[in-house]
Amino acid sequence: MDEAGRATLWKDYNRLRSADLREKLILEYAPLVKIVAGRLSMYLGYNVEYEDLVSYGIFGLIDAIDKYNPSMQNKFETYASLRIRGEILDQIRKMDWIPRTVRQKQKQIDAACKEFETEFGRPATDEELAAKLGITSDEYLDWQSQLKVTNVVSLNEFMESGSDVPSGRNASSHFMQPEEVVEEQELKKMLVQALDLLTEKERRVIELYYYEEMTLKEISAVLEVSESRVSQLHTKALTKMKTKLGSYMNVLTGGY
Repeated sequence: MDEAGRATLWKDYNRLRSADLREKLILEYAPLVKIVAGRLSMYLGYNVEYEDLVSYGIFGLIDAIDKYNPSMQNKFETYASLRIRGEILDQIRKMDWIPRTVRQKQKQIDAACKEFETEFGRPATDEELAAKLGITSDEYLDWQSQLKVTNVVSLNEFMESGSDVPSGRNASSHFMQPEEVVEEQELKKMLVQALDLLTEKERRVIELYYYEEMTLKEISAVLEVSESRVSQLHTKALTKMKTKLGSYMNVLTGGY
């Protein structure tokens, strides 16, 4: 369906709110769910089946269709993508499938990063962190591979907290409360400071994945490195950012 057809479908749905038109919208935008689920599956890997991600995402799409207001400045695709991604991540958190050992490793790395930066006034390299943790460089890379799952969940929560799309508790209003405006400004400020900790390639990976919404394969082609290298850069970047975000860790991890 072209843009004119979609516009007509939305106009009819907003006027009639019929189940039939709602079903047509769901079918029309179903490919968007597959795109979002596909991008997340790049990082979640074998831990969650792709079909399950799509199933969770459909609920996010339905929620987006029910709540979208054409007067919003955001295009529906942008609004729906955040809803779909948020619903997928919510379901993953509810499953509580991340092993305790992985969470413990994340805490150990976070603590080591903070201690090193306090002592030396700069972020640690992979080799320095491995030494501080008492493990080999290869073991540290293995830890990073395990932690990329928790990191993608965490940063998505943070990005949504600072986005222009209303969260669930504010979805019925176009206006933010004063304290929420201050919180959003502070979050964005902290994110900018955290990005300053990254190397050029690490920052580029974050920008391409979260802002340009490119896949692992696409980023690999742009940076001319392997997909495994992109994954490593992604994990290293998020580990560094967490050390800077400090008191905002609860916002990042949802209590993990």
